Parts: sequence; structure tokens; C-alpha cells
Amino acid sequence: MAFVEHFEIPSTDIARAQSFYKEVLEFDYEPWADDMGMLMQPDKKGINGDLHTGGAIAHPTVVFTVDNIEETVARAVANGGSQLGEIQPLTETSRWVYIKDSEGNVIGLYDDSEE
Repeated sequence: MAFVEHFEIPSTDIARAQSFYKEVLEFDYEPWADDMGMLMQPDKKGINGDLHTGGAIAHPTVVFTVDNIEETVARAVANGGSQLGEIQPLTETSRWVYIKDSEGNVIGLYDDSEE
């Protein structure tokens, strides 16, 4: 089973993008580093999103939490999708990877063995 974890929005200027999402959608921003951070819902409704510079994907992306990345990637490939790059560690217990769906759309997958 999968659920939407977060969205990712690439940016060329974090300060400008942060200001845009604050002024237009009233999202708060929590910086993680100079080149990335989290856009957060001010009222805790909906999902939060990653704002970053220089990502591998040049357009917004939806990331899904899955029970097991390898199994999900295998199902994607068996159903006309493809894996983009290798599965990457995020923390000691979590990992992520991008895949293309059967229509060529890029989505992210995330799993965490502690969840």
C-alpha cells in the first residue's frame, strides 16, 4: 500500500521561491541547508513539500511512501514503467528512488524500515 508522502519543487533561487509560496499559498518554510528545505502547511492540512535547487528532475514531483521500494520498482517495471537511477539512502533506515510510470511521468518512491 502507498500514500502520498510529499511533493518536490525544484528552484533556481530558494529565497525567491520561499517568498513566492509564503505570499501566494501561505506555506511556512523550514530550511534544511542553503539549497533545500520544507514547505509546510500552516494549518496542518494537506501534505508538505520539499523545495530544493539543482535536483535531478527539473519539474515538480509527487513522492509516495511504499512498504518496500524493490518490490514496488519491480511492479512498476512489470507494468510498463522504469527505474531512474539507483535506490539511494536518505537516513540509516530510509531510502528513495525515482521511477517513470507507464506514461513517462516521473514519481518518487520512499520507504523507511522504522515506520
